Amino acid sequence: MSKRIDMLPAAPEADAGVRLDLWLWAARFFKTRALAKKAIELGQVRIDDQPLKPSRAVRVGVTLQIERASERYVVDVRGLSDTRGSASVAQQLYLESEASIAARMAEREKRRFEAQGYQPPETRPNKRQRRLIQALGDLDSF
Repeated sequence: MSKRIDMLPAAPEADAGVRLDLWLWAARFFKTRALAKKAIELGQVRIDDQPLKPSRAVRVGVTLQIERASERYVVDVRGLSDTRGSASVAQQLYLESEASIAARMAEREKRRFEAQGYQPPETRPNKRQRRLIQALGDLDSF
């Protein structure tokens, strides 16, 4: 008399919700759960400008504000998952607002223009140039 128990992973119920760090990982906002947990603890993930805990349950319909690599996302949770799938599956879990997309693109464009102002030198400075750089650095102390 052997009992057969199917060991299939149970899909999360809509009422129960999914841990926030697990959902962020499954939705591919962070590469690992540890990075998602750290971002939550640092206050980079918020719901209604309230600090959260990694174990907080996420439910469908919640709006999250996520800050990642100097980019801000405002997303509505559309689906729950506790497993990481392909990028196309992950994109079905949330819907980013149009205002969020526009703000992110404007900020990206601003950073691109700021980066164009600085041109790093093509070669290392020689001895004379290093001395000039050091002399200019000493001017700041006056």
